[in-house]
Amino acid sequence: MVLQFKSILDLLKAFPTEQACIDHLTKLRWNGNVVSPFDADSTVYVCKGNKYKCKSTGKYFNVRTATIFEDTKMPLQKWFMALYIFSSHKKGISSHQLSRDLDITQKSAWFLLHRLRYAFEHPAFRAIVGGDGEPVQADETFIGGKEGNKHQSAFTKRQKANEKRENDKLGIHTASNRGRSVETKTPVLGIISRGVVIASAAPDTKSETLKAFINWNVVKGATLVTDEYHGYTKLGRDYTHETIQHKMGEYVRNGFHTNSIEGFWSQMKRGIYGIYHHVSATHLNAYCDEFTYRYNTRSFTTQHRFDMILTNVSGRRLTYETLTTK
Repeated sequence: MVLQFKSILDLLKAFPTEQACIDHLTKLRWNGNVVSPFDADSTVYVCKGNKYKCKSTGKYFNVRTATIFEDTKMPLQKWFMALYIFSSHKKGISSHQLSRDLDITQKSAWFLLHRLRYAFEHPAFRAIVGGDGEPVQADETFIGGKEGNKHQSAFTKRQKANEKRENDKLGIHTASNRGRSVETKTPVLGIISRGVVIASAAPDTKSETLKAFINWNVVKGATLVTDEYHGYTKLGRDYTHETIQHKMGEYVRNGFHTNSIEGFWSQMKRGIYGIYHHVSATHLNAYCDEFTYRYNTRSFTTQHRFDMILTNVSGRRLTYETLTTK
């Protein structure tokens, strides 16, 4: 039977029992050919209670073993509902709200959401782009606290220095952050082509960092479109580099623009600042995976997106200790 659901009510009808959830996950994971997570070549015996036994190791396992669901006491019905809510909300959902929706603790909801983000790092969107002749837009943004870590143009730096000199002449004291902790923004690098976006947190926006990110994700020889930031100037050696002069009021040149990647940044920031309010640099990459996956599957049906995430849960066990000691 092909399951169809487009709402939470449909989801509950499709998975009315815990066994229905187990059967669906079993079908997606193994499709009738159960493979031991301990020895992929071993014979597997079917046991009672949805358990299996690996002949070569003698170990028992079930469909949750070696997945994001391993060692959780929460029923799969709640996991499925959380997955549906999390993947369907355009801007995500906070752990506080999810804890109320599922009647679990906020700590459990926070851990659950991070396990789901772990599965959002889908390999289908990790292939290099630009090999089909379509231009690739590249840009960077900054997520976090104050402006301390944000790159500035030489013009902006000179302007601030001139303002400080003038203030000093007039005896105007310039406020200082000395003695106070100053948060800094974390750079996030991104590319987009044919509606597929890849984004990742970065230590800085230096030319070497930008070049390494683009070389890893974009096939050489592709047409690369960026703004005028000087960190992109050396990319013309490996790519056909088109530059948009934003500071000159230019936003489109010969049909090239960076509007798509900037639109994604806008959507990501509305989700982070509007729903999560704060994201630490430690976990920022997980949030990048969340928003890129949601963006890249925006044209998928609810069920297609739901099943696609479930197919990516194997081999992705994430413990609370690992998550909190990064």
